[in-house]
Amino acid sequence: MIKKVPHTYVIIFLIILFSAALTWILPGGEFARETVTVNHVQREVIDSNSFHFVEKSPQTWQVFSAFFKGFENTSNIIVFILIIGGAFWIVNESKAIDMGIYSFLLFARNLEHHRWLKKIGVDNLIFVLIMLMFSVFGAVFGMSEETIAFIIIFVPLSISMGYDSIVGVSLCFVAAGLGFAGAILNPFTIGIAQGLSNLPLFSGIEYRLFSWVVINLVGFVFIIRYARRIKKNPTKSPVYEEDTYWRERGNAHIENLKFQTPKVAWWIFGILSVIMIYTAFRYPVTELKIGNGRYPMPAIPIATFVFLVTGILSLRKTVHYFILTLLLFTIVFLIIGVMGYDWYVMEIATIFLGLGIASGLATGKSGNEITKLFIEGAKDILSAAMVVGLAGGIIVILNDGHIIDTLLHYIAQSMNNLGKVASVGMMYIFQTMLNIIIPSGSGKAALTMPMMSQFSDLIGVSRQATVMAFQFGDGFTNMLTPTSGILIGVLGVAKIPYEKWVKWIAPLMAILILIGFLLLIPTVTMKLNGF
Repeated sequence: MIKKVPHTYVIIFLIILFSAALTWILPGGEFARETVTVNHVQREVIDSNSFHFVEKSPQTWQVFSAFFKGFENTSNIIVFILIIGGAFWIVNESKAIDMGIYSFLLFARNLEHHRWLKKIGVDNLIFVLIMLMFSVFGAVFGMSEETIAFIIIFVPLSISMGYDSIVGVSLCFVAAGLGFAGAILNPFTIGIAQGLSNLPLFSGIEYRLFSWVVINLVGFVFIIRYARRIKKNPTKSPVYEEDTYWRERGNAHIENLKFQTPKVAWWIFGILSVIMIYTAFRYPVTELKIGNGRYPMPAIPIATFVFLVTGILSLRKTVHYFILTLLLFTIVFLIIGVMGYDWYVMEIATIFLGLGIASGLATGKSGNEITKLFIEGAKDILSAAMVVGLAGGIIVILNDGHIIDTLLHYIAQSMNNLGKVASVGMMYIFQTMLNIIIPSGSGKAALTMPMMSQFSDLIGVSRQATVMAFQFGDGFTNMLTPTSGILIGVLGVAKIPYEKWVKWIAPLMAILILIGFLLLIPTVTMKLNGF
């Protein structure tokens, strides 16, 4: 008799129960905290010499109230997912994405006629270019939450190409995760960790760049080998049954769609053009942040000019191409907003909501029709948003039980009297395990780096090596931990059960964690620039 795998909600509740059990076993403890300014931003950090035991706070009935608090604490991600789901449902109703995928597949098939491209494999080349782009985004500005919006594009694309939803998620989310782990200029991890360790910002970049290349090479090869296996036999996919949803949703007869442009689409283009021209005059120069560098450029005026040209050209073809143009420039302005104006989930959700409304109006839909479609989309993605809130309850239990600082203290104490390689390895294990409890990179840096950097001085390990141990420990398990609202949101949108995802990604995680340790050894055995 085959045992039925528990539902994702059940798995999360079991983890909450285990966390509650720990609050009965471990003593309560706390570090004193102080506020410091790191890279012009105030951060709350711990005083590494201030640990003291406090009265136990065992969690009982709180395993139920933790859900409520979890929803409160992750409300921004939950609302973000609901808005993205509703907006994309409106866009999807126009069949513009289906037409875009169909056109892309035709383009890819035409490329196969080139001899050298055929040898490499057109799909392989496309996948590498897409993953490389997202890896750069993860390494340079810490792309993570933003990948949720791309799932609805890449999952249908990968399935249309003969792959599965896991490949679609890998193209954006896993690729960004690889870049995040091998961070080169990520201000949310490297920037904060080095600032708290009193190191020059983004120093040691040469070896981190080498590490980023190695991590990407390993990850890309793993994903492409898996994709090739699924292409040969799609039924071997662990999510073949779940992907029925996407296959049925993608059964749109694109060839029979009428190429037309309603007059209202020109009005929408005109209104958007006026708004963008006004914005371009108001913000003629944008200071894009790349690592510690600031690069002023007329990003918005350039994007506006290109939009005006491509908007007219696409409208002369069909409204479907115009909506694809809107989607493309939504992504362009998302990148400008994140790198130039510190956008987060609220601003990103807002621009995608605008995309949905503009798409609906351009295809001639009424306000009531757009609202109905938005509700349907939010309803379709509600389970994904629910899981994020439920998973947030795990952190609530650990915090309210006062055992996070106790775990920090015990693990730090266990690293005494070890050699340099063993010590940096223990730091790496410590950060990896802690990431399951505290998935926030910037939050974990503020909690651990003041203590870890001082500890590294005592044992003769460079602070730069300690930062890299944090970087790898923080990055890899973001793609695995159930406490990550981003991961749970991505899986929910892609309709991939958590247990199947864990089974698929566990081998990759094992390889990456081992690679991470091997990359740490030279940081304490060799003379590297910046170390």
